[in-house]
Amino acid sequence: MMEFRAFFCDPVEADIIDLGDMAQDTIMDTFEKIDWNEYLQKSINAKLDEIYFHPTFGVENKKSGNELTISVIGEPDNYEFKVTYKSPQKVKSFFGLNDQISDNYSTVTQATTKNDAIDWLNALLRNDTAYLESRVDH
Repeated sequence: MMEFRAFFCDPVEADIIDLGDMAQDTIMDTFEKIDWNEYLQKSINAKLDEIYFHPTFGVENKKSGNELTISVIGEPDNYEFKVTYKSPQKVKSFFGLNDQISDNYSTVTQATTKNDAIDWLNALLRNDTAYLESRVDH
């Protein structure tokens, strides 16, 4: 069984909220229950220097190190999702002479609908890295 850790970023809280270890079957339920409009409204009501993050839900596969963060951008009732997929990747360095593993290799994709974001999240939960890699903007 895969182990996951989840976190949430409230736009007006300076610290990331660690939701701790979470069972695979509760992650999707937690995501579905987030009131994105409420958090976007908080952003609108706050002063610029009181905003720390876009509202964001994140999940890490503790075994593989793969991580997905799903943020909302826009206004209440008119927003889109931005998905960032982080995975350990082999990257070339120093003119390609040395290969190194980068633990923080990130790719960002605009996933315009909640259904797109759910597809990404389901792929992470089933450890379908081929699907995740195929969806990222290179």
